[in-house]
Amino acid sequence: MAHWLLKSEPDVFSFADLQRAGVEPWNGVRNYQARNFLRQMAVNDLCFFYHSSTKVPGVAGVARVRRAAYPDNLQFEPSSPYFDAGSPPDNPRWSMVDVAPLTELPRFLSLDELRGVPELGGLRLVQKGNRLSVLPVSDEEFRVIAELGGLTLDALNVHPV
Repeated sequence: MAHWLLKSEPDVFSFADLQRAGVEPWNGVRNYQARNFLRQMAVNDLCFFYHSSTKVPGVAGVARVRRAAYPDNLQFEPSSPYFDAGSPPDNPRWSMVDVAPLTELPRFLSLDELRGVPELGGLRLVQKGNRLSVLPVSDEEFRVIAELGGLTLDALNVHPV
């Protein structure tokens, strides 16, 4: 099982919105590297849900991938801000996955707090210039963040190999 971090602006789509929706497509990603990360996701991979572009950005919850990558429908909708006239329907340029909420973090973890944790020095999120909306998270980074947020791997049904 791989682990990921998904960023969303909470005034556009928050973790609470995902909880209300139940399952939601993670669409509208228009960066090739982030798209490639989406394409690497597998069903049951766990993702931190990160609130970005807000007064206090940070990790709000944990979601689970429910459907592996498939063509992002918004690339074909001319009225969508994510429309891509150059994306051929027979070989779509953009992908999405479906995610479902697993649990809210008992303790919200701010970006500033994450930056201060030595074990997270290699986390892409805390590195300068990294603005991708989809990021891989190592097993150890996942464990550290989950525990800082008040969760155990057992509670998430994650068992290290």
